[in-house]
Amino acid sequence: MQFRCAIRGTILLYALLSGCAVGPNFSRPTPPAADAYVAPVSTNAQSPTSETAQHAALGLQIEGSWWSLFRSSAIDAVVAQAVEHNRTLEASTATLRQARDLALASEGARYPQVGLTAGIGRQKYGAELFGGSFNLPPFTYFAVGPTVSYTLDYNGGIARGIEQQRAIAEVTQHQMDAAYLTVTGQAVMQTVAIASARAQITTIETILQQDKDNLKLVQTAFDEGSTARIDVLSAQSQLASDMALLPPLRQELARAHHALSVVLGRAPASELPPDLDLAQVTLPQEIPVSLPSELAHRRPDILAAEARLHAATSAVGVAESNLYPKIQLNGTVGQQAVDAGDLFNGSNTAWSLISGLTMPLFDGGTLRAQKRAAVEAMHASAAFYEQTVLEAFGQVADLLDALNHDAEQLEAQAHAQEAAQSNLDLARASYAEGNVGVIQVLDAQRAFQQARLGFVKSEAQRYLDTVQLFLALGGTPPPSGMPPSGMPPSAS
Repeated sequence: MQFRCAIRGTILLYALLSGCAVGPNFSRPTPPAADAYVAPVSTNAQSPTSETAQHAALGLQIEGSWWSLFRSSAIDAVVAQAVEHNRTLEASTATLRQARDLALASEGARYPQVGLTAGIGRQKYGAELFGGSFNLPPFTYFAVGPTVSYTLDYNGGIARGIEQQRAIAEVTQHQMDAAYLTVTGQAVMQTVAIASARAQITTIETILQQDKDNLKLVQTAFDEGSTARIDVLSAQSQLASDMALLPPLRQELARAHHALSVVLGRAPASELPPDLDLAQVTLPQEIPVSLPSELAHRRPDILAAEARLHAATSAVGVAESNLYPKIQLNGTVGQQAVDAGDLFNGSNTAWSLISGLTMPLFDGGTLRAQKRAAVEAMHASAAFYEQTVLEAFGQVADLLDALNHDAEQLEAQAHAQEAAQSNLDLARASYAEGNVGVIQVLDAQRAFQQARLGFVKSEAQRYLDTVQLFLALGGTPPPSGMPPSGMPPSAS
């Protein structure tokens, strides 16, 4: 009965002492004000035609998975394999579970810690312990019973520590979201890179066939005595020069294959899905672009920076709580007897309730310096958050401009290719009639080669920049089968 009264008194004392948690309360930061990503385009700027330009639909959200906008079942299959087998994503998921378990473990500090003790021992007291009036002979004792310890969180220090651990777990959640975004992005990027390398290789092979036709033409003319030996050597030199373009492209293709293997969680020598052609991929003409204010609540790196700020804010409360006294309550109740057979006898019940207080008096300024350091860390986290948001805005702005310039470049390369093809056809016809020399044909051939390769590279770059823009916009969240975002709200 006395033990119960003591416990009730302790709870009442805790209720009286409990108040608001020390330290600043976290409030979600407001991202830098911005209504648009890029400045208005000058009216004098040249704009691509409607057939080549992509339109950024500001304020729209991506419906479904971002890569589905390319309307390619092959890309969908590659991304699905990457999400299922990628080792980095698997490690990120396990790390998230670890962080959540650590956050749950920290919550145990707000509850009483109950244990069980049992012991047996042999004891002998000194003759002068009881004043020499009697001598207690050696005896054996037995004891068993529960113990309870509880730390009064009257200043909210424990609650702030739990809040900090939850914020750290939230950081890990957003890091996993970032890993998911990176893995899906790399799967699409490497697939497009493979298609780009294949398109360039095909173009070079076509040019090499044209070089061989030119060499045959020049060789025939030389055999007939209508051209000089130097014309044959020039044609041979052009063929050899163009052949030198193939090895780097084949290496680029192999590198993209190896990178895709790693993303899919396979060894480079493993079999990969069939290569994709750019013609099998639909370039999205309308791109949903979230508003800058919404981007700050979508991108995993921004959300992770926000969660770090939350953790740093909670750490200030933890550091401040260390300046206050610590109140610890310990209670025991159990059976004690000198004969094992007398255990669990009501008359042998023993209990104790002990309260302890520890208070820092002099520590050389350590605790206050630690609090100041926590405050500065919070300020650094706030600045890092703002910098992360600004860099995200800058990335989106760069890629929006890049898509416009890609369209301009593709249109210019298309015109250059048409002009170079016409010039080459005319030069070949004139050469056949003896109106021009082989040098003019080779120059026209070289101009066409540059224009054709430039067109293929520009076309591939549009796909790559489109993928990069989707990633810069934060992509789409992981499917519901993966660990959900966020943690339940912490009590303060």
